[in-house]
Amino acid sequence: MKKNVSPDKGNKEEERSLNFIEQIIIEDIRTGKNGGRIHTRFPPEPNGYLHIGHAKSICLNYGLAIKYNGLYNLRFDDTNPLTEEVEYVDSIMEDVRWLGYDWEDRLYYASDYFEQLYEWAEKLVMKGKAFVCDLSAEEMSTHRGTPTRPGTESPYRNRSVEENLDLFRRMRAGEFANGEKVLRAKIDMSSPNMHMRDPVLYRIIHASHHRTGDKWCIYPTYDYAHGQSDSIEGITHSICTLEFEVHRPLYDWLIRELEIFPSRQIEFARLNLSYTIMSKRKLLQLVKEGHVNGWDDPRMPTICGLRRRGYTPGSIRYFADRIGVAKRDNVIDVALLEHSVREDLNKKATRVMAVLSPLKIVITNYPEGQSEEIDAVINPEMPELGKRSVPFSRELLIERDDFMEDPPKKFFRLAPGREVRLKYAYIIKCEKAVKNDLGEITELHCTYDPLTRSGLPDANRKVKSTIHWVSQPHSQEVEVRLFDRLFRKENPDDAEEGQDFKSNLNPESLKVTKGYITSGIDGAGALDKFQFERLGYFCVDPDSVPGRMVFNRTVTLRDAWARIGQKNAAR
Repeated sequence: MKKNVSPDKGNKEEERSLNFIEQIIIEDIRTGKNGGRIHTRFPPEPNGYLHIGHAKSICLNYGLAIKYNGLYNLRFDDTNPLTEEVEYVDSIMEDVRWLGYDWEDRLYYASDYFEQLYEWAEKLVMKGKAFVCDLSAEEMSTHRGTPTRPGTESPYRNRSVEENLDLFRRMRAGEFANGEKVLRAKIDMSSPNMHMRDPVLYRIIHASHHRTGDKWCIYPTYDYAHGQSDSIEGITHSICTLEFEVHRPLYDWLIRELEIFPSRQIEFARLNLSYTIMSKRKLLQLVKEGHVNGWDDPRMPTICGLRRRGYTPGSIRYFADRIGVAKRDNVIDVALLEHSVREDLNKKATRVMAVLSPLKIVITNYPEGQSEEIDAVINPEMPELGKRSVPFSRELLIERDDFMEDPPKKFFRLAPGREVRLKYAYIIKCEKAVKNDLGEITELHCTYDPLTRSGLPDANRKVKSTIHWVSQPHSQEVEVRLFDRLFRKENPDDAEEGQDFKSNLNPESLKVTKGYITSGIDGAGALDKFQFERLGYFCVDPDSVPGRMVFNRTVTLRDAWARIGQKNAAR
């Protein structure tokens, strides 16, 4: 467990590097607030799959608990049976575990507290701080006023305590229809904060809950259940995103009126990524309308989508740590997330050679029927793993882009009369390009220098380019899915008049092709990671079955979009 800096003895350089939430925590420890105890939580609503923005919150909440020797809860704020499903509960737990975080025995649900929340609501009624209102949703909206105009009190606001208590108990008993009545807090209809204008605490929903079944037909609103659940669990630092800042006065008001444990809400800027949609509602729209192939489509920013694409837990934790914690909203370049996974996979991924757009080579002076094993590294970052064997033969496949019949001045790869080195193997020279009746190049005839392989006399002879290859007789055909960014614009919501974010979908976000690999993937299982040398990082897709291996491209070796941007800027 990482030791935190002592509030009294920490050096000034370390203290300056702390984010503002850590500064609050250290001050609370120093003053002995809550007995110096630190307790955080991650409170997802089980109405969708988690995305990279949630991952930042998970890393922050859990990381602070670990750093300051505290505790961490996972709690589902399951207060709306119309939108919640067990599928989402299961996926959230899987995602949090995959990220490397353990809530131990502290798994909770807001529905665990429904009885206590109801009792506290009755307490508010008996204190004259809550009332049953018969206004419709539309009428309440009208009465609420505007940010510049005070609201109008409900005609039901001055019901007696006895009448409100009777009506509220009858709401619970199921005597009223959906929307017929609500329980509202009695605060201030002239407050400049719209959330303090007699907000709804309970509403009637005749629907079966995924945990409590049909026991309840009234459900607490998120604003009511959230803070009280924090209090029940003894959460010392309730960390949430910036959009909840305007909700904090209500959070604090309820704690004061109920005289319960005073959890403290602290807001930080949510994660916004370029070229990415972070709205669960819009992500659900993409899934339901078939723009993507489910929540775990590797183009989605969901944690399960990133996992299927080949991202690692370490890369996401590194990304979350690197972007830090801010007080103001900003947009993070998605290239930083891609850089994070490159950094991580570079240290872990097994190297293999694969060809995705093949052009055949025949080495005319290599003996027919002969083959040999070439030594290649497994991962240059981990020399302790040793070498792997790669078969070499007379007939090879190279990338079509690595040959040009009439190359420009700065093209240093294969061309008629030119030499290149085959990675880990020999230097070859192109002698002839063979064409079909349409004038298309179908194969190259080359010669090799047998003394240029590693360990032989001319192994260090210099040529201007090295290319990768596979031995055709030993090759295995695989399906390769080349994923790109899902949206064409940095801000997908920036759409022309009359259109929405979907008009900015990138039609080139998925290309499916065939690839050829000669060795290194035997026994590979779902989500195993590889670097296809010179091409990028790839992982085995769970769709793979015996005889049909499928690979997803996780990320290219370099930021191709940055190069495109530089070219466009130079025009």
